[in-house]
Amino acid sequence: MKPALAVIVLLSLVASSANAQRQRLSMDPGWRFTLGDPQGAEAPKFDDRTWRRLDLPHDWSIESAPEQNAPAGGRGGFFPTGIGWYRKAFRMPTGSGGKQVWLDFDGVYQNSEVWINGFYLGKRPYGYSSFSYDVTPHLVSGVNVVSVRVDNSHQPNSRWYSGSGIYRHTWMTIVAPVHVAHWGVYLTTPVADSAHAAVTVLTSVENSTATAHQETLRSTVLSAAGVEVAHAETTFTVAGSASQRVGQVIDVAKPSLWSVDAPALYTLRSEVLQDGKNVDVQNTTFGIRNIAYSPDKGFLLNGKQVKMRGVNLHGDGGAVGVAVPEHIWEYRLGLLKAMGVNAIRTSHNPPAPEFLDLCDRMGFLVMAEAFDEWTFGKVPEGYHKYFADWSARDLDDFIDRDRNHPSIVLWSAGNEIGEQSVPDGVQVLRTLVDIFHRDDPTRPVTTGNDQIVADGHPALEAFLGAEDIVGYNYVDRWHERRELFADQDRHDHPDWKMVGTESGTIFESFDDRPSLGNDSTAVHANYTSGMIQAERLWRWITLHDYFAGNFMWTGVDYLGEAVWPFKGFPSGALDITNHPKDSYYLYQSLWTDPPMLHLLPHWTWPGREGQIIPVLVYTNCNTVELFLNGKSLGEKRKEFPAQGTSGGWNSYALPVVAATTSDLHFEWDVAYQPGVLKAVGKDRSGKTTCHDEVHTASAGTAIRLTADRDTVTNGSGDVALVRYGIVDSAGVVVPGADNVVHVTVTGGTLIAMDNADMRYHGRYQVDSLPVLNGRGLAFIKPIGPTLTVTATAGSWKSTQLAIPVRTVPAPAAVPPAR
Repeated sequence: MKPALAVIVLLSLVASSANAQRQRLSMDPGWRFTLGDPQGAEAPKFDDRTWRRLDLPHDWSIESAPEQNAPAGGRGGFFPTGIGWYRKAFRMPTGSGGKQVWLDFDGVYQNSEVWINGFYLGKRPYGYSSFSYDVTPHLVSGVNVVSVRVDNSHQPNSRWYSGSGIYRHTWMTIVAPVHVAHWGVYLTTPVADSAHAAVTVLTSVENSTATAHQETLRSTVLSAAGVEVAHAETTFTVAGSASQRVGQVIDVAKPSLWSVDAPALYTLRSEVLQDGKNVDVQNTTFGIRNIAYSPDKGFLLNGKQVKMRGVNLHGDGGAVGVAVPEHIWEYRLGLLKAMGVNAIRTSHNPPAPEFLDLCDRMGFLVMAEAFDEWTFGKVPEGYHKYFADWSARDLDDFIDRDRNHPSIVLWSAGNEIGEQSVPDGVQVLRTLVDIFHRDDPTRPVTTGNDQIVADGHPALEAFLGAEDIVGYNYVDRWHERRELFADQDRHDHPDWKMVGTESGTIFESFDDRPSLGNDSTAVHANYTSGMIQAERLWRWITLHDYFAGNFMWTGVDYLGEAVWPFKGFPSGALDITNHPKDSYYLYQSLWTDPPMLHLLPHWTWPGREGQIIPVLVYTNCNTVELFLNGKSLGEKRKEFPAQGTSGGWNSYALPVVAATTSDLHFEWDVAYQPGVLKAVGKDRSGKTTCHDEVHTASAGTAIRLTADRDTVTNGSGDVALVRYGIVDSAGVVVPGADNVVHVTVTGGTLIAMDNADMRYHGRYQVDSLPVLNGRGLAFIKPIGPTLTVTATAGSWKSTQLAIPVRTVPAPAAVPPAR
């Protein structure tokens, strides 16, 4: 063959193969939106030119200010809800003729109804379900129009801020007539160790033609570098207008095992071959790992005991509502990882798919939760109204969508379910557990149970006994015999496997955080009580092998579940602008090994000279010495005997102590005088390993700008998080500052501003906002090539920050037709 002819043939084969394979195209750009319920908006020729133009994801509730009389009430953060419509006109991509076409929605809150070219596709009540419609029969050769009605007007329907609208991504999937089914690949690793892994693959292949076809399924395991490590091929026949499930086992030698410290990932490339030609390709990310639960050893990952150091997370991203750019979750998860968190509970609903992708990549164990309500209602318009008709389908879709994520190690069927205390409740639970076991036999099932002691409660005992893992909400509520509830259940049911699904934390709103300025005796007592309770619980969990771990409430402050004038719940170790609170460092001292030390409170107390200020230190060091203006105020050390070699408190034999004392932090009473307060931490040999210091601030003179990264991208899921702070002439943040900061942006778009004040009742979409505790945060969408942020406050000289913007390819998208 001549070289030129060979090139032509090769290019032809490549083009043919590319044309045959599936396309997954973003449907996010170019929608029209309106609030209200216009009649006839589902019709293709409806005039929507006056509607607002926007890209998805979109949350309309967060665009308004909270109002005390909002129908959602405090549960919804006092934000408005209502009814809204979305419409998108588009043309089908070239080469899509003769193919199957699906419209995929990652999440719409809630009661969505969808039309394509005026044809009604269906309704989905649950706002957290991902779902798909086959639109193949209803497409036309010219302009197509998809219309979506979203009804979030029936309130209250949630116990936390839900947002409103098409708040997650949308997609168009185009496949050949014979193809891998939607969510049609299911992988497990029943054998997984450092020497060998058996990857079991069940693949559903669909045939949308009327004729039977003989096909070959080639399944290839690729390393993270894209190198083939193993494959299997199976020839089979799929009948016309039917599907065929194909089972394969792929042996992988010397696999890299997925773990929280080394989250190694692989890709399974599933290829459907027809007469030797590739007609469909589906890529699935997965991890090779082994999980087990023991009534005596708790949770084991790859044969090793791992304590779940977990937090609960709701789905909002603060000022961006529930339409959360992926980078915000990446940033939050990075901070939580540094705090020592290795586990996440998705309270109390299925999360966005990209959230679980991040957990896979970053190494988090996930307890994936389905529902907050079953048949018993917690709010008047909650999921209990749809449970009978929709729960089985919602649960099937939830499991099928997410069961390939290696991060998911535990399913939860519900949270604080009312049915747990009635005789018939166990049957509802068993029905749900049967669905989990049918769709995914590899992971156990729990629920978050708030009423715990099983002894003497037959219905509750039967309910808990029907779970694979007994989940304890607020296991830190102590029994009258000064035992945890789990102690008694352990005695009565030694075969039960147990985990803490939810527990309290140090409650730190602006009003009750000593480090933010309120240092009253009552506030300090409440803070200290919560701190000691958290320390005491983690000590207990560490000393009881049978308890798998615990999920603290919560990792990040969230909107909703509030009482006016508050619009959110300040239970997080991170505030709603992702700034670490003092409790963050408490957990870091308990959950991490590298030497760390955190000193609190701040040291700016004008008018309180000579008064006693309680000073605390969170550290995993053995000894701490405190200095004020260079003078030692004494050294304190942990007085229990050492068992290990590291400086962390986990190295020690820890006796159980009374609830009013703790040896897991240090505390001094210090007579205030301005200057520098410094704490120095040492290991057991006396070597200085860490320190922290706080300085007295003078009057503010300038604004300091800092970005979360040196370089950002213009990618669809990226956002620059730029912090601004009021500082004095020495660069010390001024805790009491309340200056209004004005932000302007070039090379990007200012999305929102926030100062973490849960009592602020204005809109987030502003360019000026007062600081709180001297700080605030700007959310900015980069465009490029350089993002320049300018901040001003009154007559002060402006401050500028320039951030390079790296251009990344835009995801392949279905373009709007107009």
